[in-house]
Amino acid sequence: MPEFEIGFSPCPNDTFIFDALVNHKIDTKGYTFKVHLQDVQTLNEWAIAGKLPFSKISYGVWPLVKNTYSLLNSGGALGKGVGPLLIYKEDPNKPGAKPDVDTMRVAIPGINTTAHLLFSLAFPKATNKTFLVFNEIEEAVLSGAVEAGVIIHENRFTYAAKGLSKWMDLGTYFEETFNAPIPLGGIIARNDINPIDIAMLDALIKESVQYAFANSYEILPDYIKAHSQEMSEAVMRQHINLYVNDFSVDMGDAGRKAIAQLEKTFSNLHA
Repeated sequence: MPEFEIGFSPCPNDTFIFDALVNHKIDTKGYTFKVHLQDVQTLNEWAIAGKLPFSKISYGVWPLVKNTYSLLNSGGALGKGVGPLLIYKEDPNKPGAKPDVDTMRVAIPGINTTAHLLFSLAFPKATNKTFLVFNEIEEAVLSGAVEAGVIIHENRFTYAAKGLSKWMDLGTYFEETFNAPIPLGGIIARNDINPIDIAMLDALIKESVQYAFANSYEILPDYIKAHSQEMSEAVMRQHINLYVNDFSVDMGDAGRKAIAQLEKTFSNLHA
């Protein structure tokens, strides 16, 4: 059996999903894996270049790679109440006042991310954008380098304690606008891979997620903790509970319809 390269983020939701697979806690049917742990924007850029045979991506980049890759049913992140947040630093002298949408500088976690697509959907007139790695955005808002920022991942759980305020839940905006779960990220397989291998990897990822759920870890595995060194275990668990759900086992028809709606939104914004 071949060794496949696979890319996903070091965030707890991804390492939770893939731990059993890449560390052979389940029967991987002879498959082995070379893992690339990268932030999602890097993975998006690699997917556009066709670099990896299997990878996590933001659904925001899916329309740009769908001719080269196929979307797997398992391992992704969809759901309700899981979307990116737009945050800002409130001026104590102007309680409740928000930056001017037309002129504000806003930090986005990558140009090809779902977060950018959702922000553009909700704030089409906001064009003064800075693209940063997701874990740099809180500090950029706090320092005044930008006036607002779109946060994802564990920063959902830390921004308030740092004195930042929520402006909008961009995921809720999508859910309420389209009556659909928010598609955040999915797993793709390059089309030059044997379809039998793609189907097997999809099934193995599903089994890996089911293994993680079934073991209901009292102590999170070292693999998860090793890549989340700046987080407390409580934040890691919040992160996993928020982003890993039944859609991660199999996106189903509801997930596919939500992704199709996001694709339509992408097309409308780029028309």
